[in-house]
Amino acid sequence: MNATLKISMAFLALTVLSCSVEKKASKTFDRGQFQSTIELYQGVLKKDPNNAEANFYIAESYRQSNRLQEAAPFYKKALDRGMKNDSIHMFYAFALKANGNYDEAKKELEQHLKVVEDEEYQKRGQEEYDNLNNLEQVRAKKNYFRVKNLDEINSPAAEYAPVYNDGELYFTSSRGDSKIYKATGTPFTNIYRVKTQGARVDTTTITELDALINNYNINEGAVTFSPDGQTMIFARGNSGKKKGTADVNLYISSNRREGWTEPRMLNINNPGYWDSTPAFSRDGKTLYFASNRPGGYGGTDIYSAKRNSRGRFYKVTNLGPEINTTGNEMFPYISDEGYMYFSSDGHAGFGGLDLLVAKRRNGRTEIENLGEPMNTSADDFGMYLFKADRGFFTSNREGGEGDDDIYTFVNEDPDLKIVNYYLEGVTMTHDDNDKLVILPRVEVKLFDYEGNVLDETVTEDDGKFLFRVYEHEHYNLVGEKKGGKDQYLITRAQFTTVGKSIDRDTLKQLVTDVKFDTLLVLEKIEKNKIFVMENIYYDLDKSDIREDAARELDKLVTILEDNPELKIELSSHTDDRADDDYNMKLSQRRAKSAVDYIISQGIASNRLTAKGYGETKLIIPNAKTEEEHQVNRRTEFKILEVGEKKQSTDVDEFDEDRFFDDDDAGQ
Repeated sequence: MNATLKISMAFLALTVLSCSVEKKASKTFDRGQFQSTIELYQGVLKKDPNNAEANFYIAESYRQSNRLQEAAPFYKKALDRGMKNDSIHMFYAFALKANGNYDEAKKELEQHLKVVEDEEYQKRGQEEYDNLNNLEQVRAKKNYFRVKNLDEINSPAAEYAPVYNDGELYFTSSRGDSKIYKATGTPFTNIYRVKTQGARVDTTTITELDALINNYNINEGAVTFSPDGQTMIFARGNSGKKKGTADVNLYISSNRREGWTEPRMLNINNPGYWDSTPAFSRDGKTLYFASNRPGGYGGTDIYSAKRNSRGRFYKVTNLGPEINTTGNEMFPYISDEGYMYFSSDGHAGFGGLDLLVAKRRNGRTEIENLGEPMNTSADDFGMYLFKADRGFFTSNREGGEGDDDIYTFVNEDPDLKIVNYYLEGVTMTHDDNDKLVILPRVEVKLFDYEGNVLDETVTEDDGKFLFRVYEHEHYNLVGEKKGGKDQYLITRAQFTTVGKSIDRDTLKQLVTDVKFDTLLVLEKIEKNKIFVMENIYYDLDKSDIREDAARELDKLVTILEDNPELKIELSSHTDDRADDDYNMKLSQRRAKSAVDYIISQGIASNRLTAKGYGETKLIIPNAKTEEEHQVNRRTEFKILEVGEKKQSTDVDEFDEDRFFDDDDAGQ
């Protein structure tokens, strides 16, 4: 065999081998086995360092396994060798940003915006370009944070998502001898706990949760606890088996005498999608989590789910574009003062995930980057406050013990004063003796003045409800009694915090709670029941609807809109200071005028009857004083017909019964 033929055959064998390796690498990439993909394509690069496809897929594997900093040189080499697609310039920019190369990142985004055709990539690239232009403004923000690596518990492996519960710090880690996770090439993660007093940990007590919670060949992720510590919700990843779940899901377990119960999947998961980083609200009635389910604004969005009195979850809601971006938002945490801390790579920041806080001010949600040193060009996430001015978070910044590390922080702001405002109320009704009594099981919603639902709850046997409210805002409360043999009017009440703020300069303590009290009275719906309308006044001998009367009639319009099953009679009454015939005609004109006004506001005319009673139904006969005459001059409405009230059914809450039996009610 001549030398030329030998060389040709050797080259052919090498080409076949290379194609076989690349085919295998492509399959591992599609299965999410990113570390295996990297190793296979590294083999290709040893023989062909300029292979554009190998460089690109190594970069993508690093990015998708949360190692964005390591992706940068491979994106560059792929670009230099002519790789073209709609994402490469943008993801290269993200990698440059993660390494602190902001100017170069902007240049790549400029190039990306010139050539990109995909609408979502165009929007994401523009958002990130704008964020980089705002970086100096973020950097200029003054803060008083001091951070320290919690090196007592950190290791060369990953430690992240710290949560404090009943004297113990829970965290997730890839330490130990678990099976290797092919996406990262590191052991599967498990949940650990360690006894601690604040940031002082007893390292001798570091313990892995038992096998009921932790699986040898599955990733356990972030964890949260209900306020009483009796319910644990955590993330658990896929097993890679055909019968396993397709992605990360949320699981729930209850604390019994014998320990934690067998975890069960929450019904609010969206099978096949990523649901993770859970966090309870401070009252335990809402669960926040991140998900990449369809219908969001970007990669992963933050959602909320309500928790009813039986411990079941329903009504999953996206938190909207103020919080969520075309990027990724995750690791929500609700502090005692009602702020939501979370991590994002879609808001203006330093690179990777940044720690941010969402605060409600003057009726709007404002997002603030926590700035340096809380944030770096690396990933900073998973914040938890164990006091108002100190807590924990996670970062993979330079100078740590290894992979992700847990850090402690203190906010040394000398002007830090936290004021919590609450609206505390009771749902009530009138009994047969016209005495106010507690009305339990009322659904109460808190609306802002734009009609957005801010919070909701169902009252217990004591009728009590409690909502967090904020300074300088107007609110509406709506109460609705569902179910039961009796029907009640849906009732609204207004409340405002305008002019009720406390001067922080007068406060000495770090945290101050302020509570406002209110009653929400729901009246029973009964045929022929009469309600007196307050403040419906007419000018002397006239029936025109004055502006102040219109405001009161608008309240009746709202009642009729909220309670479409009602038909009413609207009646007008006079005093007895004119002759009977005159008073009768005047009262009829006034009643008709009021009905006409209500019809003009969109209420069907067949639901309304106008009736003037003149002076035939005096409350105070032989009235002497002007005050007594005013009692007689009144406008009333009487319920004529009560149709069947349609009970709204929350599909999510109804469907949850498929996932739980009665033994799970406490969860």
